[in-house]
Amino acid sequence: QVRLVESGGGLVQAGGSLRLSCAASGSTFSRYSMVWFRQAPGKEREFVAVIRWSSDNTYYRNSVKGRFTISRDNAKNTVYLQMNSLKPEDTAVYYCAADLHSSGTDASDYDYWGQGTQVTVSS
Repeated sequence: QVRLVESGGGLVQAGGSLRLSCAASGSTFSRYSMVWFRQAPGKEREFVAVIRWSSDNTYYRNSVKGRFTISRDNAKNTVYLQMNSLKPEDTAVYYCAADLHSSGTDASDYDYWGQGTQVTVSS
């Protein structure tokens, strides 16, 4: 069982930056793939970025490549999402999720979810 708690969301102007954190419980954090999804009002939840157990192995949705960076600190059981050059279309609730066996882009593949943190980007 893994418990995930996100933090770091807020209101920022377009072009600004935020860093989201996701703190995980459990002693086997380093074995989990960690992923960020987001959901805007009236839209489906969409994949943002994933980091596998090896911190060198990451993957991003095209619209955030070059602007967002996912990273993890296994000693702190925490995964981060550094978001730069934010755009109004990045406005959403951001969720982190974890799974031992999956590292894909489909939300249904992930067993453990946080409660989400709101990111609002004003124009």
